[in-house]
Amino acid sequence: MRILVCVKRVPAPGARINLTADERAIDTAHLGFTTSPHEECAVEAAAQLVEAHGGTATVLTVGPAEAEEQLRYAVSVGMAAAVLVPTDGAEWDPQRTAGAVVAAVGRLEGVEGPFDLLLFGNESADSGGFQVGIRVAHALGRPMVNGIKGIELADGTVRLRRDTDAGQETYELPLPAAVGVKEGINLPRYPTMKGRLASKRVEVTRLEVDGTPGEKGSEMTFDQVLLVERSAGDIVAGAPFVADARVVGVVDGEARGPKLRVFKKKRRKGFRKTRGHRSIFVRVRITDIQV
Repeated sequence: MRILVCVKRVPAPGARINLTADERAIDTAHLGFTTSPHEECAVEAAAQLVEAHGGTATVLTVGPAEAEEQLRYAVSVGMAAAVLVPTDGAEWDPQRTAGAVVAAVGRLEGVEGPFDLLLFGNESADSGGFQVGIRVAHALGRPMVNGIKGIELADGTVRLRRDTDAGQETYELPLPAAVGVKEGINLPRYPTMKGRLASKRVEVTRLEVDGTPGEKGSEMTFDQVLLVERSAGDIVAGAPFVADARVVGVVDGEARGPKLRVFKKKRRKGFRKTRGHRSIFVRVRITDIQV
């Protein structure tokens, strides 16, 4: 049994979020960081599965060099290996993050064989996009269910439980598979002294991968087209995609989207928090539409 857990370094819950002087980024000078809560539960779920069924569990994150702190903490509570996909510290959008994770998974599996289970948090605590795990599973062609509160392994399958307003839903997926773990599936353990010592000795593997769809000037082809206009007024909608339709473009480079501010307030508690975020995206110039 080989398990890969993907985690994210996020500001500590309850921390005061300050912006830089130009209001274009978060000022991290006096900000504490931790692992996103859903992903803490994913790490604990992986540790429990390895204890029950044997095998190894690896933790992976896409982030700055400082994210090594979160990787070593995961090792202290049961992960056997840690992998860092380094970035320049800028916030990546879900598409770019998923692309980096897919590339990293491909390289890791090319060396040691496929992972039986990929575990993600249901969503990250800062952006809450609910996208990275699903994008990775789709790119790798593996089944996935999000919002999971129970995981059981059987011969070649994984049985999953998801709570709903009406009760519970049960899913059975063939391995290899991906799972989005929701906070509350377990109570994450505290690291032992033995675990802390092991986390200091572990060698964090660094994988340099390209999370962008292509280099500047390279050609891209999109074959999943939802809607296309063949001629003036002749619009064809897909179900969900238009058959035999392709859009060809050239990568013009990267850009940053408009700044988004999220303000949170809790009545009668004096709680106020403002977060700023600008996503990086890839600009593509369309050169041809084929129908």
